[in-house]
Amino acid sequence: MDRCGPEVPLSPGLFLGVALDGTGWHPASWREDAARPTELLTAGYWTDLARTAEAAELDFLTLEDSLGLQSSRAAFHDNRVDLVRGRLDAVMIAALVAPLTQRIGLIPSVTVTHTEPFHISKAIATLDYVSLGRAGVRVQVSARPHEAAHFGRRAELEADDLFGEAADYVEVVRGLWDSWEDDAEIRDVAAGRFVDRSKLHYIDFRGRWFNVKGPAITPRPPQAQPPVMALAHSKVPYRFAAAHADLVLVTPTDAGDVRRILGELETARDIRVLADVVVFLAASRPEAEERKQRLDDLFGHTYRSDALVFTGTPTELSDLMAGWADAGIDGFRLRPGSLPSDLDAIGNGLVPLLRARGLFPEVPRSGTLRARFGWPRPANRFADSGVTA
Repeated sequence: MDRCGPEVPLSPGLFLGVALDGTGWHPASWREDAARPTELLTAGYWTDLARTAEAAELDFLTLEDSLGLQSSRAAFHDNRVDLVRGRLDAVMIAALVAPLTQRIGLIPSVTVTHTEPFHISKAIATLDYVSLGRAGVRVQVSARPHEAAHFGRRAELEADDLFGEAADYVEVVRGLWDSWEDDAEIRDVAAGRFVDRSKLHYIDFRGRWFNVKGPAITPRPPQAQPPVMALAHSKVPYRFAAAHADLVLVTPTDAGDVRRILGELETARDIRVLADVVVFLAASRPEAEERKQRLDDLFGHTYRSDALVFTGTPTELSDLMAGWADAGIDGFRLRPGSLPSDLDAIGNGLVPLLRARGLFPEVPRSGTLRARFGWPRPANRFADSGVTA
């Protein structure tokens, strides 16, 4: 992995974000006393969570989304009515909270399977404008037949095709973000010229999955290229993420696993690798274990995840994070088991401990989302190409 120094200096310490999903990642979290299940479809609920994450001085938050109803591995096909079902659109939630926050990065999830890159390029560029350069996007694929049936255009794809399509998708989005040069908008009232057409470019992307001419209808975003995030668990997703994502989420189980995964993500690109961990936090380990067990009893199953499920104290979690940092991980995306309790514990308990250990900056990172991860604003690939729209 290329760890050469970028033009924008990196702040010391781990990068830290939080993954927001409903009332938390445990399927029974909506039944906790502090949960607000009746407010899940309100603006105030998401604004409050985003402001809490920002007050914790985290670097970013992600918003989950999908093309199907929420599910758990234990309850996917059984028509249970005791689980949260239904969600708002992640990109629109991010756009809602963007002007109501000041610093935190906003990374909504989008499913690239069955959707069009032109639409997503416009949506994320818009989010970048309304957040003043704090937007990113987490791309994910869908292999579920019932989600394909929502669209009726084709059957589900095999893994290689899913990620091959996703690769083309990301490249189209990136090309569209560059299809306007930075100075394409003239806005010269006296001359009656709003735009310089010579600064707009066809991208003329032709691939197996998409043929997109361009240009975009949204000017180049403030960051030029908002960071792309992807979650990877195995060989094919690792290959996709290493080649096409800036922020790679992985799911190690211990420090040795961190080293193994980083070895599989060898790339010449300057990426940041973040570990996903589900967290149930309390003042003591027995208290944390009792809370999770109570939720498991309500759920009727032991909650498991694709990521490590950590149950314990903020001090114990900071120990784990320190060990993984020594193994080479760049940061963490924490998934609160229940909201708002575990998000509050991250801000009030974990962050001060990480700062005391020198693992998190004393002064919150600021600026654009790209800049806080140490990346400069990239040049436009089409400038001076002579290929205009």
